[in-house]
Amino acid sequence: MYDITGAVSLWNHLAETSKPIIIYGMGDGAQKILDVCSLKNVKISGFMASDDFVRGHSFAGFEVKKLSDIERQFGDCIILVAFGTHIDEVIQRIIAISDRHELYAPDVPVIGGGLFTKEYAEEHRAELERVYSMLADEKSKQVFDGWLEYRITGRIQPLLRNQTDKAEGYEILDLGGNETYADLGAYNGDTITEFLEVTGGQFNKIFAMEPDGKNYAKMKRIHYKLSPYDFRTVNAGAWSCDTVCEFISKGGRNSSLIPYEKGKPVNPSRIKEIEMRSLDSFVKDERITYIKYDVEGSESEALDGSKTVIKRDKPKLLVSLYHRTEDMFALPIKVTELNPSYKLYLRQHPYIPAWDMNLYCI
Repeated sequence: MYDITGAVSLWNHLAETSKPIIIYGMGDGAQKILDVCSLKNVKISGFMASDDFVRGHSFAGFEVKKLSDIERQFGDCIILVAFGTHIDEVIQRIIAISDRHELYAPDVPVIGGGLFTKEYAEEHRAELERVYSMLADEKSKQVFDGWLEYRITGRIQPLLRNQTDKAEGYEILDLGGNETYADLGAYNGDTITEFLEVTGGQFNKIFAMEPDGKNYAKMKRIHYKLSPYDFRTVNAGAWSCDTVCEFISKGGRNSSLIPYEKGKPVNPSRIKEIEMRSLDSFVKDERITYIKYDVEGSESEALDGSKTVIKRDKPKLLVSLYHRTEDMFALPIKVTELNPSYKLYLRQHPYIPAWDMNLYCI
């Protein structure tokens, strides 16, 4: 496993450097990084954006500038990437900037608190080593090492050298034409579309859960041709039991439960009470062969709500591992506790930062 002890901590380096530090990007990611910088005594000298997004506006009291203007003002500087992207053109732009300047993409949690630092990794070394030892192939261990190095150092190179296309994940899953698929966090039906493409449109049944009303309506509209008998849906979030929770509806992938947004100002009009369902309750006695979990930080609870299915059917699993600080070790351990017979594979698909990190359980 990657040498945690010998790693250079990003936040310590930023606190000690004499170079100007520039945050690249605006919005939620930039604010999270700015908050951590404040806690870690890291001085920020400015903000920049891609040329097309610079329109004379400001962020956190700084005028947002083009890179060329930043270079004229500061010369050599450190760039902190504060947004996520899977778009190849944007990734190549970030790589080009890293060729000219010291560049990092600080790891901050998508949802929830905590921060994955060198100290955090040392504290959870036993769990990290346990997960590393459970990985079924060398590629998974390389992905894990690159992920661990990235999260401590902020360097993007360890991520980039281990990324693979989604097709490789589907090769691991080896889906056939008679799958009964449960899509937890079905969004607008995009992963159902992927599933149908992989299986040539052949399947037994699809069970889909999506809590956001707008996303749910899009999913139903896109897949209107599927028979209601074969395509069973519920406008609900995946959880450990059947209940009702307050939910922040954003009409996108980032809709989330209120407990995971505590302390942040929330527009009251976006707060809705929604139904939460366990998968065990939703599918009852149906035998499930494949489950996808991408539920914006509720993966642990959703796994708890799938205990019966996982123990009874041992379905293939795809579990997102990037929403919470602890997901990378907590979720693989939980899966193997539910059913010790799984083989675990790890893949990250092209993305900066370490999003789209998936656990495949066979």
